Amino acid sequence: MPIVNSIAALHNEMTAWRRDFHAHPELSMQESRTSAVVRQRLAEFGTDEIITGLATHGVIGVVRAGRSARAIGLRADMDALPMQEETGLPHASRHPGVMHACGHDGHTAMLLGAAKYLAETRNFDGTVYLVFQPAEEFEGGAERMVRDGLFRRCPMQAIYALHNWPQARTGTFLWRSGPVMAAVAFFEITVTGKGSHAAFPHQGVDTIVVAVQIVNALQTIVARSIDPNGAGVVSVGSIAGGEASNILPERVVMKGTARWFRPDIGDQIESGMNRLVSGIAASFGATAHLAFRRHAPATVNDPDATELAVNAARAVAGHDQVREMAAPTMGGEDFAFMLEARPGAYLMLGAARGDHDPLLHHPCYDFNDEILPIGASWLATLVEQQLAKGRAGMA
Repeated sequence: MPIVNSIAALHNEMTAWRRDFHAHPELSMQESRTSAVVRQRLAEFGTDEIITGLATHGVIGVVRAGRSARAIGLRADMDALPMQEETGLPHASRHPGVMHACGHDGHTAMLLGAAKYLAETRNFDGTVYLVFQPAEEFEGGAERMVRDGLFRRCPMQAIYALHNWPQARTGTFLWRSGPVMAAVAFFEITVTGKGSHAAFPHQGVDTIVVAVQIVNALQTIVARSIDPNGAGVVSVGSIAGGEASNILPERVVMKGTARWFRPDIGDQIESGMNRLVSGIAASFGATAHLAFRRHAPATVNDPDATELAVNAARAVAGHDQVREMAAPTMGGEDFAFMLEARPGAYLMLGAARGDHDPLLHHPCYDFNDEILPIGASWLATLVEQQLAKGRAGMA
């Protein structure tokens, strides 16, 4: 695979960085160590400027070359997930209940590899902003960085990112113009009834029964209320209520997520959930409250920027290893906020080791270090192609 030779030489170094991040994961808005390590590396590489303070732990390295006013951004996410790791690897998480189960450790290491190469070679004409973002999983880190002045302080014409994809063969780039990932909302439903002894259910209002009915009914929103030509998901991922086998709890709390692409479908899902949650609870003599929090809009790739991203991918991996996605994924990505503010593109990079790899957000998942130089080469190639020396115009 024709990855950049000097980036290939950084493979062991990038692997060490990645495994260090993996061993020291930090949750959204808690990335103090990760941020400090990134700042230290960028300073060692000789970047021209390091901008901090956006979204608390955000870091932006700035590398300039030549005299052109053209500029692009490259973004990586840094946070981990609230999960207990079960890999048993030597570099496994040292923090109980926190794990890099989505590969953000690898994304950060790839962007650091590209940063080192770009700072050393400066084989371009313009400015590259290396955006290390906190809080992708929760707390809206991308939105916070935009709100804190990312594009005002870093006047780039376009911004790019990628995500490792264990479902696809290692080294394969996947792309799609238009919607590539879904809009995301998280919800919490609190059902309140009347607790009682389980042997005398008639003396209470059974919140367990109410919760079960709500879970079943929520599945009818997409199946029976949404246009079949659209797409939506409503999933309950957590139900908590009661501690004893012979007590009916006073309260049950359910948490989950909803996904969609079209904004009107998101509105339908939220209104449908409100209607069903309150109506079902009332029909049993209970009450229920829905908290519906929209985390990110759909991630939508700009057509022109996508073409440029695909050109860079083909330069790195070859034409046959760059494939169009048949459909967008229901996964979510708060990089969407950056793409609302600037044109750009978000690609997937295949990372499968075999047919039965643990997938993202699995307790046995571990980032495939073999793709580190591939991803770093793509990031660097984007810069060298779009900010090519002697080329006029916008990035």
